[in-house]
This record gives sequence, structure tokens and C-alpha cells, in this order.
Amino acid sequence: MNPNINDKDSRKIVDIIQSYAQKHSLWVLAYGTGCGAIEIPPTMTSRYDAERFGITGRPTPRMADVLLITGYLATKTLKRVIRSYEQMQSPKYVIGFGSCTINGGMYWDSYNTIKSLDHYLPVDVYINGCMPRPEAVISGFVKLQEMISNGTANGWEKYRDNLDLYRSQQKEVIKNWQMPDYNW
Repeated sequence: MNPNINDKDSRKIVDIIQSYAQKHSLWVLAYGTGCGAIEIPPTMTSRYDAERFGITGRPTPRMADVLLITGYLATKTLKRVIRSYEQMQSPKYVIGFGSCTINGGMYWDSYNTIKSLDHYLPVDVYINGCMPRPEAVISGFVKLQEMISNGTANGWEKYRDNLDLYRSQQKEVIKNWQMPDYNW
């Protein structure tokens, strides 16, 4: 070991390598709840080629580290989204896709539509638009990669630290709560 490098410097080097690897291998679980899901396949085709940024899809929450929520969320689907998010391993990130996840979109006045996703799950990046084009989707992923590189994509830590607050807001909307109360 080099005597000129102290433990603090070597830890910093490890953090830099780790964040570089994380930002270039985003494994995505797409949760398509509406018309937003129609923009995901073109984003993955050769014309836009999201895989060049290290973005690839995964079939289960346990294999993914990014939850991409596309479209509106009803109270019934919110329960499944929360369940999927809590099955993901940390560090995990959430991308809200389209105006429906931001403010309910064209369903904003429905009694059964979630108006703002970040009250129930920590959203790291919102991609606005109705429907966002593939260029905007890639731009949102690049923004998430920058946040991971800078160490500011820490929504999963906020969720863990404020679990009681998130859980109380989730239970206000989901009346028939039958999910386990985790206590990490």
C-alpha cells in the first residue's frame, strides 16, 4: 500500500468508482399504468438506443434499481407500486414519467387518482409532458445519472428515514391496507 494515500483518500476513490458503476448500469422496472407506457418501447429501439447509457429493463423488482412509473396511478395501483418499490434493493430510485405522476394529468379531478406521487414514494426525477418523447425520457435518465454521480439521488434514504410519514400518507389513501409494516 502506498504510504502517501491515507484511508480517507482510498475511501473517496472507492466511492467514485462505485458511483460511476451505479450510474452506468441502471436496471429499470417499468410500471406502465396508462398511455405513458407507449413511449418506453421506442426509447429502447435502435433509433434512440437507451442501452448506450446503461439503461436496460428488468422483469422483477428484486433485479431492478430504478422504478419507472408511467402514467396515472389509481389508489388500487398505488398499493402495487409501493409493494414493488419496497421489494427493490437499496440504493433504488424512482422516476415519475408524465404529467399524471406530477399532478394527476387529465385525471386530476377524479376521486380515485393519485395527484402527486412524491407524497407516497420518494421521486428522484420527474419527466414532464403528456406524453414525454423518447428524447425527454433519455434526458430524465441522464439527469438521474448525474444525481447518482453527485451523490444527491438519495430518495431511498429519505423514505427509510421518514417511513412513518410516508406510511401515514399511504394509509390515508389506501383504505384496505393489508401490507406488512416494515421497520428498517
